[in-house]
Amino acid sequence: MNQFNIRETMKGLMAEWGVPGYEDRIAAQLREALTHFTDDIRIDQAGNLIAKVAGKGTAPRPSVLLAAHMDEIGLMVTKIEPQGFLRVTRLGGVDPRTQVAQEVLVHTKDGDYVGIVGSRPPHLTSKEDRGKAWPLEELFIDIAMPEEMVREKVRIGDPVTIRREPIELQYDRIAGKSLDNRASVASVLECLAELQKLEHNVDVYVVGSVQEERGRGGAGQATYGVQPDLGIAIDVTFGDMPGSPSDASFPLGSGPAIGVGPNIHRKITKGLEETAKRLEMAHSFEFLEDDTGTDAWVMQVQRASVPTGLVSIPLRYMHTSVETVCYSDIENVGKLLAHFIAGIDAQYVEGLSCYLKD
Repeated sequence: MNQFNIRETMKGLMAEWGVPGYEDRIAAQLREALTHFTDDIRIDQAGNLIAKVAGKGTAPRPSVLLAAHMDEIGLMVTKIEPQGFLRVTRLGGVDPRTQVAQEVLVHTKDGDYVGIVGSRPPHLTSKEDRGKAWPLEELFIDIAMPEEMVREKVRIGDPVTIRREPIELQYDRIAGKSLDNRASVASVLECLAELQKLEHNVDVYVVGSVQEERGRGGAGQATYGVQPDLGIAIDVTFGDMPGSPSDASFPLGSGPAIGVGPNIHRKITKGLEETAKRLEMAHSFEFLEDDTGTDAWVMQVQRASVPTGLVSIPLRYMHTSVETVCYSDIENVGKLLAHFIAGIDAQYVEGLSCYLKD
């Protein structure tokens, strides 16, 4: 049986960068990790990484697609100011409040340059503005080069990412940038490792999807191309913390959060719930009244519709440089997915088409 350290693999993925449209470095690392489970791996025209783990039995077999997006939020250079200061805009849901005083990497054609995000000191700020957060338009990046050199090295459109190494905390916690959604990528790897211990009669397509943080197009394109019998998106959800609503956040270490709502096929929700109960695994339900804001939405609406589920990992401090998860949640999401997949057969897939019948 193939063995490798998925936790360390995730930390390597966290340390690498891959904003929307620039996921190729993450795809390369994920491809290497997936070789422990299959050699059927490709990149589609959109940049999605797609790997197939074949099931047992005679083809054609039922198929399930697992999608975890590879991209992270970041910034993009929009202007070079006098003295070489850089102005930026968002790539994904960046919160300007979290950017002040961060260390960043400006990714250029000549390599990566370390910079810092600067703002005016409080001494030079009016009393009215002193307690307000700086808008992104007022922030700038200083890479400490003469203006002439900056204009030679940096191009408008160059991506910028937070410079941050993963941090191991107490009680199985890990913090850092891009756990949204590298944590889910790790859960998919944990799923494949668990599947090696089981027998499954379905073909499993693993998709490292692109550009989720800027519109979620990648997973839709991959789903359209693969045409699975069902799909499951794996993403993060809100971990509990001071000020978070108790009915919309989940304690770290509480296990998978199973999606419930119109974007989600209720028979898949039920199947995941039954699997968790059979495993005696702690789990929660995430109630999502509309578009889930995840790859699940674009997966569901492909072709004549794909029955879709959603499983999420509790995460604190979303879209910051110190996103925090409990690794046992990542492992349990992977285990839940594997045992759910092992229970899928042709009869189950046929029953998904009877959407209104429980």
